[in-house]
Amino acid sequence: MAYKKYTYTPGSQQAFRISRSKIDLFLNCPRCFYLDRRLGISRPSFPAFSLNNAVDILLKKEFDIHRARQTAHPLMEAYGLKAVPFAHTKMDDWRDALRKGVEYLHPATNLMITGGVDDIWQNEQKELIVVDYKATSTVKEISLDDEYKSGYKRQMEVYQWLLRQNGFKVSDTGYFVFANGQIDRKAFDGRLEFSVQIVPYIGDDQWVEKAVLGLHQCLNLVKAPSPGEDCEYCRYVRAAQE
Repeated sequence: MAYKKYTYTPGSQQAFRISRSKIDLFLNCPRCFYLDRRLGISRPSFPAFSLNNAVDILLKKEFDIHRARQTAHPLMEAYGLKAVPFAHTKMDDWRDALRKGVEYLHPATNLMITGGVDDIWQNEQKELIVVDYKATSTVKEISLDDEYKSGYKRQMEVYQWLLRQNGFKVSDTGYFVFANGQIDRKAFDGRLEFSVQIVPYIGDDQWVEKAVLGLHQCLNLVKAPSPGEDCEYCRYVRAAQE
């Protein structure tokens, strides 16, 4: 079903919101992005990952205790990180990806670029550090090498870009906090245990500006772009038509 309320209208003077996830959609498939943001036809949705959300909420509560005290979390100390959770009056807004997030009105396109961060820390140099929580369950060593995790990296780089556009000094190095559900136990016993570790990532947000300009051009096209060769949704539609 189309949802015209949230679609882009060429020539409108009202700023149009583009979330971090929609930037990723554009990079993955311009056609699917056009259908979604211009015509209001979204990809089929997935059910919410409730367990992941629970881990996210609990980690935020845990780091918020140290945010209020302006003390380092034991995990930071274990990894030798000289940082504390960043305290700011807009922190709740920045975390609210659906209604607010970190916002920046892009002057060249009149697009309001937004992204909801999981957490922000601050180092001794007063640089902000973007932090993203991830819940997983694997016996493999946690890394950022898997192909699908390129989306994780882009996600962090968009947040770094947004904070810089808001005038903050931002560290190139961000951190992923992985909560890994342990399965090497004899039984469930109504309890799931996690090991938590920090994985650093040096971001490079120079691609974001070009992506914003590109998706703005896409939104103003008269016709939708051609189907993406590597897009499984476009391949499905093509196969169904055939």
